[in-house]
Amino acid sequence: MVLEKLENLDKNRKDAIINAALMEFATKGYDDASTIVIARNAGISKGLMFHYVNSKKEFFLFLCDYCSKIVKREYFDLINFNEKDLLERLRQSYILQLELLHRYPWILEFTRITADEKSDEIRKELDEILKGTQPICYKTMFSTIDASRFREGMDIERCKRLIFWANVGFTNQILKDIRNSEISELNYERIIEELDGYLNELRKSFYK
Repeated sequence: MVLEKLENLDKNRKDAIINAALMEFATKGYDDASTIVIARNAGISKGLMFHYVNSKKEFFLFLCDYCSKIVKREYFDLINFNEKDLLERLRQSYILQLELLHRYPWILEFTRITADEKSDEIRKELDEILKGTQPICYKTMFSTIDASRFREGMDIERCKRLIFWANVGFTNQILKDIRNSEISELNYERIIEELDGYLNELRKSFYK
């Protein structure tokens, strides 16, 4: 789905509108989201916003398609799955997610809620957009890894599951920080330092 007037805006204005919409839809869902709030948070009038988009439904479905393409292009397509060290693979995954979140702070929350969106007004079209999209999941990140790095006698599948839970917890903490802060206030260097600290502890716990 293409919204030419929105797509042709300069980067800063387009991102302001998209980020305001992602936050509103991610926090309230489709039915309860307000186009007035989106326009206000984007710093434009509601009339001007509807110069760029024709309706809330069209805007939501555009965002679903836009975000799925962004996540594929700027996340999945860039992950080096030839890296067999699980913790190194997770590290590069986090770096890519942080780069994505720096531009679109609510994109992961938005993509998460779209899979469960129940609104009858958009469900059919949404299913078509999401068909074949690749979720960020355990199977994707934790397959084809070098199990020889783990200490002898360890249950590899249980170790992977424990690392996965730690991964989910760290991701949720980052998303919580984004919810509670202005994106400009987030210190990405500090987040990466924390990440490396946790990954080092996981190495000491699970690796030889």
